[in-house]
Amino acid sequence: MFEDLSFSLEGGCALVVTGANGIGKSSLLRTLAGLVPLAHGSIRLEGGVPDTPPEEHIHYFGHQDAVKPALSALENLRFWQSFSAAAHVSGFSDGPVKPLEALDILGIGHTAQLPAAFLSAGQKRRLSLCRLLVTPRPIWLMDEPTAALDRVSETQLLNLMNTHLAAGGLIVTATHADLALEKTLILHLQTGDTADLPLEEAMQ
Repeated sequence: MFEDLSFSLEGGCALVVTGANGIGKSSLLRTLAGLVPLAHGSIRLEGGVPDTPPEEHIHYFGHQDAVKPALSALENLRFWQSFSAAAHVSGFSDGPVKPLEALDILGIGHTAQLPAAFLSAGQKRRLSLCRLLVTPRPIWLMDEPTAALDRVSETQLLNLMNTHLAAGGLIVTATHADLALEKTLILHLQTGDTADLPLEEAMQ
């Protein structure tokens, strides 16, 4: 449960949410994604698609990979591209990346025809990341995004995140890792008086 928690984030900036296990980092992301209803307060987005709620501008990248094991890697992406519409915000993104191209960008193009059940944990994680490219949306909510990724894959992920920020996108990520992002704010969650939660600016 959160009380008196507020923050604002401008385009091109990432909010890094830190704090102890169980403090509420994942709950905050799910609330922003519209998966948990607000008891009080509001979430507002400026400059989005008119008459479209904030959650339809969002990709939620959680702990689960959201991969259908019986479908091939390519079929998974084609399913997501047909199921999840892109948010066509003026001035943001050059449009969707083709599924095969997205697989190549994440270094798993060779798995395109393999059933997802045969992919390693890291490959499934990268397949899930491909969803962010095939249906571009300006806001990425990412819960421990580096989990199950090797060092090379972490570098690919950070490049994707920084490219997204450079295009004017927003990222809110809960993590224990030190992410080398271009422009970040840090929100540290802690028990006690939530009215005094610090929001620190850390320009890297």
